[in-house]
Amino acid sequence: MPKPSQQKETVARVMHEFKHGELASSTGRKVTNPKQAIAIGLHEAGASRDETPRKNAENRRKTKDREAQGAIARARDESRGADSKADLYAEARRRNVPGRSHMSKAELRRAVQG
Repeated sequence: MPKPSQQKETVARVMHEFKHGELASSTGRKVTNPKQAIAIGLHEAGASRDETPRKNAENRRKTKDREAQGAIARARDESRGADSKADLYAEARRRNVPGRSHMSKAELRRAVQG
């Protein structure tokens, strides 16, 4: 069984994702129930009482592997607006931002957000 501090970190990360609307269930739908978010966090942390110790260890290892590969960080960055320049340009065109064709990606991001 992992250390309680490691479990707390994983549950805290999952709850952070839930709070910011980034947490999705296994079907891909957005999680809106805080109890479901807690259950997902405990499952990922390998601390679920509903599973065998072996299955909990496997869940914990899978979560740590995903974190180590950066899959979670990449998903978080994508949800924070790490859009491509083409996406930002399309949004600027939709908002009719003047001078958009001469802007860099950072300038487009500021124009679209501001």
